[in-house]
Amino acid sequence: MKDEQIKVNTNPMEKQDEQNVYMRTDGGNAAFHNFINDFSHIKDPLERRRLALEKIDNAKFGWYHIRAILVAGVGFLTDSYDIFAINLAITMMTPVFFPKGLTYGMETFLKVSTSVGAVIGQVGFGILGDVLGRKGVYGFELIIVIFATIVQCCLGVAAGLNFGFLLGFWRIIMGVGIGGDYPLSSVITSEFATTRWRGAIMSAVFANQAWGQLAGGILAVILVEAYKNEIDVPKAQCEHKCLKALDQMWRILVGFGAVPGCVALYFRLTIPESPRYTLDCENQINQGAAEVSRYLAGELGDAENDEMNVLNRTGTQMDAIDTHQPKASWKAFWGHFGQWKYGKILFGTAFSWFFLDVAFYGLGLNTSSILKAINYTKKGTLYESLSTTAKGNLILLAAGSLPGYWFSIALIDTYMGRRSIQLMGFVLLTVIFAVLSGCASKNANVTDKFLFFLYVMAEFFCNFGPNTTTFVTPGEIFPTAYKSTAHGLSAGWGKVGAIFSQCVIGKFLGGEENGVTKAMGVYAGIMVLGIFTTLLVPETKGMTLEEISVKYHDTVDPNLFIEQSSTGTETDEEAQV
Repeated sequence: MKDEQIKVNTNPMEKQDEQNVYMRTDGGNAAFHNFINDFSHIKDPLERRRLALEKIDNAKFGWYHIRAILVAGVGFLTDSYDIFAINLAITMMTPVFFPKGLTYGMETFLKVSTSVGAVIGQVGFGILGDVLGRKGVYGFELIIVIFATIVQCCLGVAAGLNFGFLLGFWRIIMGVGIGGDYPLSSVITSEFATTRWRGAIMSAVFANQAWGQLAGGILAVILVEAYKNEIDVPKAQCEHKCLKALDQMWRILVGFGAVPGCVALYFRLTIPESPRYTLDCENQINQGAAEVSRYLAGELGDAENDEMNVLNRTGTQMDAIDTHQPKASWKAFWGHFGQWKYGKILFGTAFSWFFLDVAFYGLGLNTSSILKAINYTKKGTLYESLSTTAKGNLILLAAGSLPGYWFSIALIDTYMGRRSIQLMGFVLLTVIFAVLSGCASKNANVTDKFLFFLYVMAEFFCNFGPNTTTFVTPGEIFPTAYKSTAHGLSAGWGKVGAIFSQCVIGKFLGGEENGVTKAMGVYAGIMVLGIFTTLLVPETKGMTLEEISVKYHDTVDPNLFIEQSSTGTETDEEAQV
């Protein structure tokens, strides 16, 4: 029966008529394949859904997935570059715009401004991704990032303007675009990914953060070396020539962040709609299920008007089960997650991300201060200070962050799952931060090299640990109708953690006596809390997105109706015999 149902009409004229009736969806196939169009000739939406999702879930890893990783990942490369480049850019711009020194308040504002915007973008674009669809908003967040980045590197000084606040304002705008990239890229990647390697594909997208940071670090080293002759003077003797060089350096460093976004923009704006969103949130598939039952029962006529009669004959009780997932609404969203058995999962993903980002951004946004505190950065001329800071940042990335991401990619779908990697990361980070807290004390008899090694290990297990999994899991664990909103809320709480870290704990890293000791001690305690929130989040390794929704959210997989209809028909035939 099923083979008869999906048979394609070979008559060219009739086939053309069918395609006029069953409209093909728009969207290019350059980066994300339009699976819906592969089966647009199938009249029954349930069977069309089953075939499309089966093709996605069982696809072998290939160049198509690599293109998708690059297009989705370039956003995170841009995001990470823009977020962390400010750490080095502030050092460059301080003598130019803040000759008396950068106050703690202004430095904090510049470092957290992007995270403030990111919270708005993550929640806002997350909701829009469920209401308007993934395709409807994907790419616009990148336009915001590109525009705000260009504006930043063109800012100047005027009598009626405060440069610091103006720069911070545009970093907030940029943060809105950066924040929007989190839920959209995660959800789109998960809904297009093969089940076998979904975790690795999503992790590879997120791992572009490391390439973004690495690109920023490399460009910073190049700029420092290129302008060596102009800036190789003591800070107090930095005059016109030196100030001009520093001003050009930070503008080039910040402005380069718009380049990769421009490269990927076309591919983002021309993607097809996510097949799961198209099938589960835009189609009323109850009618399709009735047509399946009518077909299997050998009935002719209008299935809609004779639905109950057809369903009663086939044994498929469609009137008792609603397979259509409505578009997200706050009432439906909170009605679902207001129940603890579902809400605890959202609580677990959100606060695991919050606790992780307290430490992750506490380290990432204060690399210069930490390297100085552990006596890695040389004191002397501006060149020596900037050079050792930039090179130390590169070593941290090459030895810690980058390998950490790729360990996660290699193991998340094979020997370890999401939950085990996250638990391991939080446990080891607790130990590392506790040891760092003790060793960073002035009374501790340890070498600077050992402190630097511990710092590298902290970066490694952030990324081979909760920094990767807190991004991956929310893109898988929630039903299609709520996935983007729930991911956006989880990511938003993460950025709230980043803001909390910089505003509350960051003061310890700003030069306070034994500041690093205090900060690392607080980080260690917060990592313990991350262990407990991780226990609220179930494992998703090896499961299709539909299996996850059925198991952890008690939703109904519409594909089961085909099986139920077949079973019902067989029962009727047996009864007739």
